[in-house]
Amino acid sequence: MAAIRSICVYCGSSPGRSEIYAAGARRLAEALVERDLRLVYGGAGIGVMGVVADRVLELGGRVVGVIPQALATKEVAHPDLTELHVTASMHERKMRMAELADGFIALPGGIGTLEELFEIWTWAQLGFHDKPCGVLNIGGYYDTLIRFLDHVTAEQFVKPQQRAMLMVESEPAALLDRYAGYRAPAVEHWLDRSQT
Repeated sequence: MAAIRSICVYCGSSPGRSEIYAAGARRLAEALVERDLRLVYGGAGIGVMGVVADRVLELGGRVVGVIPQALATKEVAHPDLTELHVTASMHERKMRMAELADGFIALPGGIGTLEELFEIWTWAQLGFHDKPCGVLNIGGYYDTLIRFLDHVTAEQFVKPQQRAMLMVESEPAALLDRYAGYRAPAVEHWLDRSQT
């Protein structure tokens, strides 16, 4: 795997109920800048998204936003990013974010965050990329999801090696340290190529 230079962060355009989520986003931003890692994210200046981008910028780091035209038009795009890519669609946005990043982290967020996380993890499981994927479990936000994923694995809908591809930590430094030494496992799929 190539060296990690950019991390894509999926997170909410809402701040959530607790200040703990913004505090965790700021800690991640600080860890990224400390390691000279560029932030790639959804390009908005609101919610947890805005918090992580603002903190990276305050510390002199680089931030690349990728936002679909429909949302940019609604004036939710962050005005002060290092780079802003405006795409024609959500699908194009996700592809561009994946291309620009060397790893992926989900902070607390809603349906869009979950969808992005599961899609990029699925792509890893299918061998479409060999980049690390993980969850920053701020304040136990993802505890119930993690238990559910362990249940899915126990019920043999996900293989243990595939489950292990999604790393979980509560502190940014610990997660980024794991990313630095990450090697994608060789995972057999449920169907071999002759069956597809």
